Amino acid sequence: MDLNEVSRRGLVLLGCGKMGSAMLAGWLGQGLPAVSVHVTEPRPSDWLTGTGVRLNGDLPDDPAIVLIAVKPQMMADALPGLRSLGGGKTLFLSVAAGISIATYEAMLGAGTPIIRAMPNTPAAVSRGITALIGNSTATAAHLDLAEGLLSAVGETVRLSDEAQMDAVTAVSGSGPAYVFHMIEALAHAAEAEGLPSDLAMRLARATITGAGELAHTAPDSAEQLRVNVTSPGGTTAAGLAVLMAELPDLMQRTVRAAADRSRELGK
Repeated sequence: MDLNEVSRRGLVLLGCGKMGSAMLAGWLGQGLPAVSVHVTEPRPSDWLTGTGVRLNGDLPDDPAIVLIAVKPQMMADALPGLRSLGGGKTLFLSVAAGISIATYEAMLGAGTPIIRAMPNTPAAVSRGITALIGNSTATAAHLDLAEGLLSAVGETVRLSDEAQMDAVTAVSGSGPAYVFHMIEALAHAAEAEGLPSDLAMRLARATITGAGELAHTAPDSAEQLRVNVTSPGGTTAAGLAVLMAELPDLMQRTVRAAADRSRELGK
């Protein structure tokens, strides 16, 4: 991350909820001076007020970057106040779901460098993954700057087409909630087999997070990892016979529903 450029010109963070706070913590941890960050947040948390950032005050005239982290339904009220920063050297980076680049161009001017990104909540523990794509005005340097900022909270990937963002939103953006629900379901199934609720939840959480870490670090594919733990005719094979008969179609319908909703939000 080009800390010198951002430190000199400033960074504006529009909205600082859970996602904005996770990213801000990552930037501050990498050495970005708190006084270089200008945050607009009507309901600041105790943590935010204690960071030393410039909170709800006047914004710099020519910030290096404006990061838009408000909820999509709040965009119409929040963004017009930044219109004067459009069409210049300030890069606008949005992590709001469903809001297209064309929408931002209409509000800020077609000559505004804009990058749309989709992070996910594991950014709070620096294990997120963020997909990004820029408009025609965004240069390679702009993309590098955005990627440097976003890599503070996990991995980054660049998309070749903005239309891919709906699928990304449905998979990695919404995906953590699917995994959390799987933990709930696995714990409930354990209770149904006679385990006490606290033990069931402890086993379910440790199993899912442990398997996730193994998938993250092992050189094997997810398919091979599944095969490795499945003995022919054993207990895992019996369970998978049920799960694999239903999960692929269920997951496809789940992701499609989320992607369709992302497309609706973009209209």
